[in-house]
Parts: sequence; C-alpha cells; structure tokens
Amino acid sequence: MSAKKPKSGVSKVKDKKNDPPSPKESSVETGHPDYIFPLVLTSATQELFGCRADEDVTGDDPYRLLKKEDIIQDMKTRAAVSDFSPIKQAVLDYPEDEILLVFDRDFTYGQSFYLVLTVEAKENLLKPPAEVEGEEDEGEEFSEIIQKTPEPQPWVSLGSEREIEEESFMDTRPKLCYRISRVRREFGAPVSFSTCNAVELRDSCIECSSYQDKSFSIRRMEKQCGVQAIPNTNNSSTQTIWKYPRNMCTQYEPRELNEEEKENILQSEKLKNFLNSVTARFELAIQQNVIMDVFVDDWWALGEEDAMFGRKAETHLKEYQSFTDLHYSKEKTISYISWHPTISGVIAVSVTERLSFEERIDSSTNLLLNPALILFWSFSDPINPQLLLECPDDVFCFEFCPSDPNVIVGGCMNGQVVLWDISGHVERLQGTRAGVGRKTISSNINTLSFEGKQEKDTPVVRYCAVSGIDSGHRAPITDIQWLPDSFEVSRTGIPLENKSQISVQIVTCAPDSCLMFWDLRTPRVVAQSLTDRKQKTEEKVLENPHGVPNTFKHLDLTWKPLIRVTLPKVDTSGEYSPLKFSLRESTTNSTADKFLSGAERAEVPEYSQLRVPSAKHQRQLENISTKFYVGTEDGELVYTDWRLEKDNDSGRLFSPKPTHRFRVHDSLVNTVLRSPFFKDVILTVGGWNFAIWKEGVTNGPILLSPCSPRKCTVGFWSLTRPAVFFIGKEDGNLEVWDLLEKTHEPSQTQNITTAHITCIKPWVISSKQQLLAVSDHLGTLHILEVPWTLRHPSANEKCSVSSYFEKEVERLEYFEKRQEMRARERREMEAEQQRRKMEAGAVSVKQVEELEGEALKEYEEYHTMEKLILKNMGLLSESEDTPDH
Repeated sequence: MSAKKPKSGVSKVKDKKNDPPSPKESSVETGHPDYIFPLVLTSATQELFGCRADEDVTGDDPYRLLKKEDIIQDMKTRAAVSDFSPIKQAVLDYPEDEILLVFDRDFTYGQSFYLVLTVEAKENLLKPPAEVEGEEDEGEEFSEIIQKTPEPQPWVSLGSEREIEEESFMDTRPKLCYRISRVRREFGAPVSFSTCNAVELRDSCIECSSYQDKSFSIRRMEKQCGVQAIPNTNNSSTQTIWKYPRNMCTQYEPRELNEEEKENILQSEKLKNFLNSVTARFELAIQQNVIMDVFVDDWWALGEEDAMFGRKAETHLKEYQSFTDLHYSKEKTISYISWHPTISGVIAVSVTERLSFEERIDSSTNLLLNPALILFWSFSDPINPQLLLECPDDVFCFEFCPSDPNVIVGGCMNGQVVLWDISGHVERLQGTRAGVGRKTISSNINTLSFEGKQEKDTPVVRYCAVSGIDSGHRAPITDIQWLPDSFEVSRTGIPLENKSQISVQIVTCAPDSCLMFWDLRTPRVVAQSLTDRKQKTEEKVLENPHGVPNTFKHLDLTWKPLIRVTLPKVDTSGEYSPLKFSLRESTTNSTADKFLSGAERAEVPEYSQLRVPSAKHQRQLENISTKFYVGTEDGELVYTDWRLEKDNDSGRLFSPKPTHRFRVHDSLVNTVLRSPFFKDVILTVGGWNFAIWKEGVTNGPILLSPCSPRKCTVGFWSLTRPAVFFIGKEDGNLEVWDLLEKTHEPSQTQNITTAHITCIKPWVISSKQQLLAVSDHLGTLHILEVPWTLRHPSANEKCSVSSYFEKEVERLEYFEKRQEMRARERREMEAEQQRRKMEAGAVSVKQVEELEGEALKEYEEYHTMEKLILKNMGLLSESEDTPDH
C-alpha cells in the first residue's frame, strides 16, 4: 500500500495543541523533530518492503505506508540485524496498523529515510488540499497553501547559440609546447652574478620599452556587434454592440392554409385592389420580355472575355524584331543562337545547310568553296550582319567564353573544335548601338574565298585555331560548354583549384559515344634555343597572312583532348550515343551580370601566355560534383561520372558505368538543361514529350508531360521566373508552361513560324524588358518581347515551385512503396493459392485411396459370397475352395 504526494501542492495545517513541533523548534536539541526517526535502510530491507531509492520511491513520490505487523515480523526474524530494531518500542506503541515511511532524498535529517512516529504528523503529510479546505470552513485558526512550482517548458532554439559560437574565440591550431632544460654538469655549480653591458654580449637580453608609433597605428573603422530584433506589439481595443440573445427556429415542413382561409383571402378586397394596381405594369414587363432579353449582360457582349483590358497584349509574346539574310542564310537553317554577354542588342547565330547525308556528299565541292558562317546581328541594323565568323564546317553549337567574351568556341559537323578571337572587332559591334550606318552588301558576290581581301563591308573573321581531325570526335559535335573559372580538371578527371581564375577548359560531346575535355593553355615544354626563337619571330609575318590573331596559334591543328570519357551501357555491351549533357557546375544559364566588366577584362592575361601548371602544386577540390546528365540518340537520360577509374590488372584508365538510366522519350533528346534557380532540377525535351527531373531522385521524372500531336524540338527555362519554361514544336508553335498555373497543359500556345523551331534563348535587357530569341528551320531569327506576366515573378514563387517539386518527390516515393506493397501482396496471394492447391491435391489423393480400399473390400465380399453359393450348389469342390498359398 502506498500514498502519493499530491502534485498540485501540499497543504499543511498547524495546530498548536495536537501538532508535533516543527523541525526548526526541535532541531536545536536533537537535529530533527521528535515525531520522526531517521533510518538507514539496507538494499535488502528496501527490496523486502518495496521502497528502493529512486525506483519505488522518488523525490516526487517519497511516501510509503508500511504495515506494522510486517515490521514486527522483520524484527522477530532478523532480531538485532533488522534496521527497525533501534525503534522497536516506538513501533510497538504506534496505535494504527500502518506507519508512514518517507524517502529523504536531500538528507535533510541526516539519513536517506525517516519514519513518522505519530498519527497527527502522518495525517498532516498525507492530507490532500480538499480536506484542508473543508477544515478551513470549520474554523481553523490559519492555513498555509503552498502552490505548485511551475514546470519548465522545453527550450526552443531561435538561432542565438549560433551567434554565440561565432562570437566566441576558439583555437585554430594546436597549442605550442616548449621544453627548457639545463646541462646536467651545471646542476649544483656555484653561481656568480656580475654587471655587464647587454650590447657587448652575444645572445643577451635587450630591453625594448614600448612607445607609440603613428605609422603603425590602426584605426578601427568597423565594429561587429550583435543586435536582436523583436516584433512590434500593438494593443488596441474595440467596442461592439451587444444584442440580446433570442431563440431561433427553422421550419422544415410547409405551412398550408385550409380551404376556408384560402377562400377568405381570394374574396378579400385587399387582394382585388393589389391585382388592379399591378396589372398594367405586369403587362408591360411581359411585352418587353417578348421584344428583348433583359437578362443579357451588354458589357460582356461587347467583346470576348480574353480580349478585355488588353489581356492578350499582357500575356502573349510580341514580335520585337526579326533577322534574315538573303545571301548568307538563304536555303539554310539556324542551328544555334547565343546572345553577346556584354554588348546589349547583339546576337550571334550559326547557319547550316539544309541537306541530307547523300546531298551533302554530292555537293561537297560547293561546300568547300562556300564555308559555313556564324552571323552577328544587331538591333541597329536588321538588314545586314555586323560580323561573320568563318568556320571549317557547319557549326551546331558555340559559346562565348565566360572570362573573356571576345573568345568563342564552336563545335563542327566534322568533329573539330574551333576557336575565334574577335577582340579586334569589338568597337564595330559596340558602334552599331549608336546607329552607325552600314552599306548594303553587294549582291554580285555569291561566294566567299579563303584567301584574298573580301569585297564587302562586313568583315569576315577567320578562326584562330582548330583541332586535328584525327584527335577530335568521329561524329558531329552536338553540345559544347565552358567549365567555370573556379576549377579545372586533371587528366584523370579530378577537380583541381584554378589559380588563374580564368576559364581554360571546354567540354564537348558527340554521338561517337564519348565526351572530351579540352585545355586552351600551352603545355609545359623544354626551353627553346635562341636561334629557334629568332627563326619563329622571322616567320611570324609569313604565318599570318590573313590577319588572324595569334592567341591560340599553339593549338592550331595540334590541339588534342585532355580526357576522353566514354559512356558504356549499364546492362548490355556497347556504348550510349550522347547528344546533350548538363554539368552541375556550368555557366550555361549565366546572365550578363556574371561576366567580368571591361576594366577587369583588360587585366586578364592572354591565353597564349598561360601554361598548364603542375598537378603537384594544385589543391584538389572536394565540393565539386563530377556527376552529370547525358541525353542520348535513343531517348535515354543517363547519369554518370566523368572521373576515370584505374584497372587493377592492366593499370589502364577507364570510364565507370553509369549509375542510372531512364527511358521516357521515344526519340532523340535535344535538350538537357538545368534550372537557373535550382541546380538539381533538369529539363529534358525529346520526341513527343518533355520531363523534369530532380538530381538524386532515382524513381523517375517528377513531372512527365503527356504526348503531344507534334514533336518537341527544343526547350529552355525562363531566366526570371522559376515556374516558367518554353517548349518549341515542329509545327512552329511556342508553348509557355507555368507550373503554378497548370501542369497538365501549357498556359498558352502561340504560333511563331511555319517551320519547326530549332533554338530558343531568352535574354534580360533590364528589369523592365526581356527578350526571347527563337530561330526556325527556314533561317529566320525572331526576337520576341516577353510580357510583364511572364517575366515578373509572383510573391514567393521560388518557394512555391520548390514545395511543388518536393511534393512530386514524395508522390514518387509513395508510388514506389505502393508498388512494392502490391507486389508483396501478389506474392503472398500466389503462395496462398499454391498452398490451397497442394492441400486440395492431398485431399483428392486421400479420397482416391479410400475409394480404392472400399472397392477392394466390396470385391472380396462378393468373391466370398460367390464361393459360398457355388459350394452350396455342389459346383465347387473342397480342393478348389482351399485358398492358394
């Protein structure tokens, strides 16, 4: 039996006559009150009486009622060994059957337990507050109620501990330990002191008194201090009208009049006067309803709902300008477009021949005489291109250098990588913005020559360097990207620190089943002799007859890739054929504000002066992800690693197999692009649909579009709105998708051209203007102005899109778990059916055995009866009746 201490508080009532003296009154003489006795209970006694410290009794529940007869029996059994033997007489004189034992956790009276020896003290300790209130009503002299101590609430972190950690001083290196020793032979030797000059002696101490030096005084310009912001509070009050509450009822059955009441109302004069007064107005309303419908809203009948308040002008793309050339882009298609990073209003496009493979072979001679070009268009002159870049073959992709926009790299159809330097024509491109007039190109020039002066005003820039055909790709280069200036890659694919802070490496891919990393710097070679240098300086004039800059002369026709990354298939032999790729650390979606300014570009050293550093002096970067996505010709999305592995047997480097492979597109993948707002979200376009993926989610795409009646040719994210992206179709339509508005269909579809769209590139001019460049198969470049609704993000749009992506990830996980559960249930059901079949088969075998036994028994009975009948008829002799043994 036990009694628990009330948690809400303990009421103690003092009575001067009956209550024992308080601890303060008697502690002067004995150290504890007279009505208690401190005890030392061994573990055996605690186990016997069920009062183990901190287990059966605690600080919150310190009371236990012990039976008097149990204590007496313990004293008889263990005699002097019993812990209660010192108070034997007090226990025997106790009037009641239960004695209160209290656990003294704080050792208030010197021991861990004490026994209450009086009934009054026991009642005062165990009496609940309700009884005290009842006794107070009966006229007690005074009472003291002790309220419960409020319980502490759990501490909620608001980030203050992080500020404390940042403000606190911590050791950044291990402490230094110095050991000072003395030569052993000098121990106990006599010491003699003398005065000497510290300057004359070597290794002596020199006094350096402190003084203030103004040249080294540090003036504190900034001081770090912590400020805590609290929300503003506002107290206000209002006065409302108080209404008297009334009972309300609801009628749910019709209330009808009887026949007598109806007759009285119909015959009343009041009804007759009402009908006479409203008859004229009622007839007029009926006539007006016949003539016209009074319920038609004339405002909405003025025009369509979508055309009101200029909604089409606000939501649809307007054509800002278009570029086409009857000479250079005639019967050609635009394969790639790119905005100039620093010069506003200048855009470059690459044009290729619209020929099949057989037609290209037949017209190979004409293609050599008419080299492929990259055209630079300016808004100031929409008729004539401002600059032409000569290419060795048709270019399918090109990119401006993020460190120096004057350097351009491109990938050709024959697998070569090309470099241009347009630093000598920057003033011409910048001058077009001021409205500088251009002469029309003479129409009698139909071809371009590789040598000789061009007979037109538009300058043609020849490429600085081109890779060797044997060292490049074996198929057309379909995608090319610059590595950021924050890192570079070694020959084994390990990210290293880029000390020059200039983009010096390029990544290309082609359908020949490999990706290649290229380095623009000059490799380290042995120093040349002075005579060789003189010969090269003398030959420099002859080696540059066309005025081509010597920026990349060291790479021309000798340029080889740094790394070759192959893409072996996961489950079978063979390799994937990549078309597009996406690196986590890339500069594809960067805008003009990420490029260096003109003053800073002047300080960037030339690429011809850069040298490949030694890998021993470079620091390896661990925070750079080497995983990337690749879109293939078969509509597959592959997730692999560019870091090479070493074979333990042969020691050769090889590319690892991809970790994941997805197949959602039914045709070649033409777009693999990361979102400019979420690095782990990728848009892929191919065949008749597109998909959105999240890096790290291996269940499949988080969003897969339904199959459209027309093929999707290209896609691109919006640069200012996280939820918007554009999809180009083969019928010339441009679809605008807004994930916050619709996810099953585009928010709007607009026809741009009659041919299929080949490339899409948005560009932000300012916060009030954004342009979208769209090229088609006929060689026309359309510049569209993006409306306010498609360029201005809504409030918390990025957070809303991120939440949508997270919900889609949870949906994929739930779907996968549900499939696993369904498969497990299917397996259990099949096992149950198999078990039932086996049980049914066992029952059928048992029934067959029973039937055969019964048939055999009946046959034996029949055989016995037949013998008996034949014997009675005398037809069976006794010899025949004897059974055979």
